[in-house]
Amino acid sequence: MKNTVYIYTRDLKRIFTNWAMIIIVLTLMILPSFYAWFNIKASWDPYGRAEGIAIAVTSEDEGSTIRGQHVNVGKDIIATLKKNKTLGWTFVSKEKADHGVKHGDYYASIVIPKDFSQKLGTVLQDRLEKPVIIYKVNEKINAVAPKITSKGASSLTQQISEKFVKTANGAIFSVFNELGITLQRDLPTIQQVEQRIFELENRLPEIKKVINEANDTTQKAGAIVSKAQAALPEVERLTADGAQMTQQLNTFLTKSDEVLKTAEPTINETLHRVQQRALGVQELKNQLMEKDIAPAEVDAAAEQLKGQLTKQIADTGEILTLLTDLNALSQQKVLSPVINDVKDVNTLLQQQLSDVNSLQQQTKNGDVPNQSVLDRFSSRIDQAVSRLNALTNSYSSTIVPAIEQAIKEAKDKTASANALLDEANKSMPDVSNVLSKTASGILLGQQELAKITKDFPRIEQNVHNIADKIREFQRKENIEDIINLLKNDVQKESDFFAKPVLLKEERLYPIPNYGSAMSPFYTTLCLWVGALLLVSILSVEVADEERFKSYEVYLGRLLTFLSIALVQAFIVTIGDLFLIKTYVVDKVPFIFLGLLCSFVFMTIVYTLVAIFGNAGKAMAIVLLVLQLSAAGGTFPIQVVPAFFQALNPFLPFTYAISMMREVVGGMLADIVRKDVTVLLCIWLGVLLVGIFLHKPLSKTSAKLTKKARESKLIH
Repeated sequence: MKNTVYIYTRDLKRIFTNWAMIIIVLTLMILPSFYAWFNIKASWDPYGRAEGIAIAVTSEDEGSTIRGQHVNVGKDIIATLKKNKTLGWTFVSKEKADHGVKHGDYYASIVIPKDFSQKLGTVLQDRLEKPVIIYKVNEKINAVAPKITSKGASSLTQQISEKFVKTANGAIFSVFNELGITLQRDLPTIQQVEQRIFELENRLPEIKKVINEANDTTQKAGAIVSKAQAALPEVERLTADGAQMTQQLNTFLTKSDEVLKTAEPTINETLHRVQQRALGVQELKNQLMEKDIAPAEVDAAAEQLKGQLTKQIADTGEILTLLTDLNALSQQKVLSPVINDVKDVNTLLQQQLSDVNSLQQQTKNGDVPNQSVLDRFSSRIDQAVSRLNALTNSYSSTIVPAIEQAIKEAKDKTASANALLDEANKSMPDVSNVLSKTASGILLGQQELAKITKDFPRIEQNVHNIADKIREFQRKENIEDIINLLKNDVQKESDFFAKPVLLKEERLYPIPNYGSAMSPFYTTLCLWVGALLLVSILSVEVADEERFKSYEVYLGRLLTFLSIALVQAFIVTIGDLFLIKTYVVDKVPFIFLGLLCSFVFMTIVYTLVAIFGNAGKAMAIVLLVLQLSAAGGTFPIQVVPAFFQALNPFLPFTYAISMMREVVGGMLADIVRKDVTVLLCIWLGVLLVGIFLHKPLSKTSAKLTKKARESKLIH
């Protein structure tokens, strides 16, 4: 041990007593630091200066007309990029862009084609086409620049997509908002309809009873009319019998009175049937007026409307004929106002039928139903319903008295026997016609009642189903909640669906710049390079080493190299912290761990050269190259080939870079302890190899070196 210290102190004395040696050693101490400082400073903030990376941008977009509005998305993109300073956007023609990318004037180019806006607008059509942005990149200029330009192009397409989604969603939610406002306005009507359906469900038994009674009534009326028709020949015979003229005439008028009174409920029932059908037409009209009704549904609704309207026209025609005949018995024509009202209803029904045919033809031609026709159709339905309501409401107070007045006037004409006989003879055809029409009306009523009776179970079941569905909806949902949802803020909902998920970044160990993040790698690398410089300039051999034991020579000169190497580490770590202002959280550990790295690296490199000579220098360089690729200093070790991943756990750089990263970003003691332990184990293993194998291995390498020197090509 005494000789080891002697060799070390002698080396220091020789250094400090030789001014040239002092200059060389000082240079060797400082020179590796420049390697680290220059690289760290050069990579300080490369992504923050990306505006120098030129990207040519060309827009050939010709624009498009969407829903009557001209848009040019390419022009909007250019305007946006002119305000964007993240990359060096340069706006040139397509020819200049292609030439510039090929010759390296631009790293990449982005071309917006002529049909960009047109294809973007196909979202409103049946045939969708995705717009394309043409991106060209020259990858031979630089290895990293294409990644940056590609990120810029991807960011551009993402911004366009987000803006488009936001705009489209805004339109959709505007419709929802309008729907919510409409539902809120119509909520009382909706609730009233619900209540009417429940009332209808409760009154179904009563309606069924009325239908059954109507069946019985029509059968009785039919029997009465049949009797009246059978009595007509007898009346004619009585009029021919002059002796019994008065008695027979009174009998005729009595029977006529019964027949005409029977006609009153028949007319009333027919009017009510027409009124109910008109209400059904009004419901079908509401379905037809829906904006989003499918063409097939329009056609089906139109066919149903035509059937209903045809029946109503026939019914009102029958009533019109019957009332006209009755009015003929009245001298004052008391039924004329009623006849005019029925004629108006009949005309409105025929006009409605014409409107339905027109709407159905438009749908078959592929056109959207004309709004003016729909409005006119709706107005005529409302007028018809209003007129029918007036007729049915005034039936007992107006129509029935008018019929009775007509009968009374007919009786008054029997003031004298002769006049009565003459009038009776003249009225026979009218009476016969009235009875015939009445019989026809009763028959028609019986047929319709039969249909209603047949369809009533199905109608009854449908009403129950609708009521059950309304109750189920009320149980599970609240329509006011749905309205409130639809009325939400359009802008906020559009923004949400354009970007539904936000990325909240939490930086556990934030490092403000790329240079500081790379300082563990470049600092570690410069310490290994410093060790290589030392073994390249200074000799590992002792001139009079035959005086000493092999391990004494090894350890004595190792102390000299370690002393210089530690000063190298101190200079580079202090310079990192205070000269180039590298960001380091734990500054004191950064310095001490740098010293440790230099201590271990110098031992490894010195031992290789001390044992193997020049071959050891080559080994140290090979080991450096392997560590550059396999230590995870630049790229994550997971992305390199499997061979380098397998080497990673056995390399000193792996643990040196890891512990230096810890003190730069914020130290975790357990990781640092593990890395320091591994490095010390490596150091101890190398030291033992140097102590015990220096003599046998150095003799073998010395012979090789001696023979090589004979070539006069190496020193």
